[in-house]
Amino acid sequence: MLLKSQAPPLSTASLMNTHEQDRLFALRQLNLLDTSPSEGFDRITRMASQLFGLPIAAVSLTDENRQWFKSRIGVDHWEIPRDTAPCADVCSTSQLLIIPDLLSSATYRNSFLAGTGIRFYAGAPLVTREGHTLGAMCVLGMQPREVSEQEQTTLRDLAAMVMSQIELQHAFGRVDPLTGLSNRNQFSEDLQDMERDEPNAGRVALYTELVDANELSALHRNMGPACLDELARVAARCLQQAIGSAIKLYHLGGCQFVHLMSQTGDEHLLDEALGIRQALLALINASDAPILVHPTMGIAPFHLGEVKAADVLRSAYAACLDARQAGKGAGLFSLDLDAHYQRRFMLISDIGRALENDSELYLVFQPRVSLDSGKCTGVEALLRWRHPTLGEVSPGEFIPLIENTPMAKPLTQWVLRHAVRQASVWYHQGERLRISINVSATNLEEEDFAVRLLDEMAGMALPSTAIEIELTESALIGQGEVAVNQLKVLIAAGLQIAIDDFGTGYSSLSYLHEIPAHIVKIDRCFITDLGQDERTATLVNSMITMAHALGYRVVAEGVKTNAAYHRLAQLGSDEVQGYLIAKPLLPNVFEKWLQNQTPITKH
Repeated sequence: MLLKSQAPPLSTASLMNTHEQDRLFALRQLNLLDTSPSEGFDRITRMASQLFGLPIAAVSLTDENRQWFKSRIGVDHWEIPRDTAPCADVCSTSQLLIIPDLLSSATYRNSFLAGTGIRFYAGAPLVTREGHTLGAMCVLGMQPREVSEQEQTTLRDLAAMVMSQIELQHAFGRVDPLTGLSNRNQFSEDLQDMERDEPNAGRVALYTELVDANELSALHRNMGPACLDELARVAARCLQQAIGSAIKLYHLGGCQFVHLMSQTGDEHLLDEALGIRQALLALINASDAPILVHPTMGIAPFHLGEVKAADVLRSAYAACLDARQAGKGAGLFSLDLDAHYQRRFMLISDIGRALENDSELYLVFQPRVSLDSGKCTGVEALLRWRHPTLGEVSPGEFIPLIENTPMAKPLTQWVLRHAVRQASVWYHQGERLRISINVSATNLEEEDFAVRLLDEMAGMALPSTAIEIELTESALIGQGEVAVNQLKVLIAAGLQIAIDDFGTGYSSLSYLHEIPAHIVKIDRCFITDLGQDERTATLVNSMITMAHALGYRVVAEGVKTNAAYHRLAQLGSDEVQGYLIAKPLLPNVFEKWLQNQTPITKH
């Protein structure tokens, strides 16, 4: 039996290369390279020059191929080559380096510095808390020189001062300048520290949102950014007072804050959150807050090391959002609700993949029949999604999610392409059917929508009578010039336009006469009780009469009973569609249904 050998240990060169890559990454994370001069660093450099009585001093950072000076005195250039630079050796060894005379050194006599006339060099390493050496605090002279023990200590102290300045400057990326509180980045770092100290310990993130995020834009517009800034400052002060000075509070931006607590029972957590909320309200109302606030608290228990900081904040915010939507002051994170939103996110994320293969998305076709002849006159193309892990997903679930995303256009294009292809198959088989395709308002705003559809039809040698476009009232009304032009192009080409779900949108006479359409499809909610309720019959009768008077044909959707079918015939509907006729069918099943269709009598 052959066994796989273990991977060989990393070579010294590999380890050194990995260490160097980590060091360079740490250096670049500090955002010091190629930045403007800073008085905080220049003050230390001037002090070094004066203390050593030397003309040249610099804060030298060791980049991949150069030494770059964050601060310098006595030199004009900002950088020198890293090769044979003494600061590069300080960086490599993380040790103090003193060269009394560069010309007497076999290593440095031919260096860039020696070539400029420099004879003396002393440098102390700049080391981060994580152990990465960034470069050197160095002093240089034009004459050979020795360094005393006290001067060595002084140089190390100056290097420590430089690192304190670097850490102070870097802290601005961890502290919110508006409130003075730690920010999201610091929250992440603190969580990592806690994980090292107390792995698997239970904690609770308590998320506080003072103002509904949906209201912020209106407040920003009406009252200006200064008002929201003042609210954040007042809220930070009051919330810190409410939770106590011993608890660290983080400002996440806007009017959103978070702090950590120890885990207790759910009821106790809710009581504590509501108590903090009441204390916060009392403090803010007693302060000079610029607006009234409605704080909501989100509670997310977790264990250190099991979830990332971003997921902790997401869970806590989800709990806050759910509580606000439920009209509660505080809420616990719900796995069930989160699974619901994760499912929504999965559907949005996966639709792109579904469009690229032939195994997930497919069309079914629901017949429409004429009430005069009882024969099938057309079908409505309906999209279906067989998700590889979720199974069959209802279009009522995924279409509303996708129609307001960038995927709406390619999804509609997929439906158009496949519906036109199927229409072409049936047309060239001799079936004179009209396939109805649902289109959203977003599609009408695409300047090339009509051209793309007509090109698809032309490519399949399909006449205009074979395709019908369905749009809701909201998609047809109040659209811009682009949408109107798209409809005009389609109508001019001979396509029929149907108003889908009629009666559930605007349903206003002042709009109806302006809609460029040919067919009205009465929504199923008016048809369900049609054979049983005379009030519904009166309403449907009014719709049919009005639509006919305005020149529309009428299709009734959702017909499930013989009673509804016969009542619609009496009221003068032109066509009907629904489970009484047939459920949405796959193409081959529809073809068999069409061959064996038995028309329903009107009486």
